[in-house]
Amino acid sequence: MTDRSARVVEVLGYIGANVRRLRLSRGLTQEQLAEAAELDLRFLQRVERGQTNVGVAVVVALADALAVAPGVLFRKARLPEAKPGRPRKTTRSQGGSNKPS
Repeated sequence: MTDRSARVVEVLGYIGANVRRLRLSRGLTQEQLAEAAELDLRFLQRVERGQTNVGVAVVVALADALAVAPGVLFRKARLPEAKPGRPRKTTRSQGGSNKPS
């Protein structure tokens, strides 16, 4: 891998980590963010993992959907370690249960 290729991979990781961090801080699911940015869900998932190259239009769409300046997505950040499998479903403990009485 050339120095330039390694740098691109590094920056794509920053973008992915920042998108994920901002999405979670706003309480959005990947589906909600993909819809707001008018992106395919699978594409957004690859962006968050730093596994796909993104163009200016995608950076702007994500920044707009997250209500930040596009430059914020380029800030140095670290991707969390990937966990295999689906995330666990969280239970809602507000208000009572959905079980019949």
